[in-house]
Amino acid sequence: MMNKTVTALMLLCLSLPAMAEVKGKVVEYKAGDTVLKGYLAWDDANTKPHPGVLVVHEWWGHNDYTRQRAEMLAGLGYTALAMDMYGDGKQASHPDDAKKFAGAVRQNMDVAEARFNAGLELLKQQPNVNSTQLAAIGYCFGGGVVLAMARRGLDIDAVASFHGSLGTQSPAQPGTIKTRIAVFNGADDPMSKPEQVIAFKEEMDNAGADYILVDYPGTMHAFTNPEADELGAKFGLPLKYNAEADKDSWEQMQVFLKESFK
Repeated sequence: MMNKTVTALMLLCLSLPAMAEVKGKVVEYKAGDTVLKGYLAWDDANTKPHPGVLVVHEWWGHNDYTRQRAEMLAGLGYTALAMDMYGDGKQASHPDDAKKFAGAVRQNMDVAEARFNAGLELLKQQPNVNSTQLAAIGYCFGGGVVLAMARRGLDIDAVASFHGSLGTQSPAQPGTIKTRIAVFNGADDPMSKPEQVIAFKEEMDNAGADYILVDYPGTMHAFTNPEADELGAKFGLPLKYNAEADKDSWEQMQVFLKESFK
């Protein structure tokens, strides 16, 4: 299972700069009394201050997939922090646990914001990071988290959501969104129904947000994760990897970040 993930993600890395020397290390930080365990990735050859990007995990928790995405960002010249939103680096091996972990975060968005900001502060403190150029990306649960932070007035350059939840009980009000937003969505994702997409667009338009939404036809939930098919079959979940949508969304994200950091 892991070999399949590594192979697929390595294909995406073929276009990375040849001189990239990606390094990574486990880091611990705190939000209140909660110890959070993240993973910091950077290009050791890139010594000048450069943008920093947070990576928020799927509902499975902070795992190898999240770390690999951070390393891919490092290969693009960013310093990336794969975050821990559950505390103590918790991971779920079953959807019931994932649902419980994710639900606990969603039920207390003040705590979620504190954990997110703790990661943001750690990223800002890195000596090779330009603290005025920051972004966040998220997958599945993590996509919903970065959109929630944008709705709450997060003041960074950009956020990007990949197959993230679009619904909210606290819609953005006019003038509250300070960050550019990119959403990459599967048009056949049962966890992101057409009416939710329409409602999201209306919310963003009413809020005056600077956003793009890319809807991939025939594409299911978790389309960026090469393990999606296996996980879907194992647990009876509507998950399916889509290599074309994965590649296109990653490429569009690169353009989006470059434009946001100008």
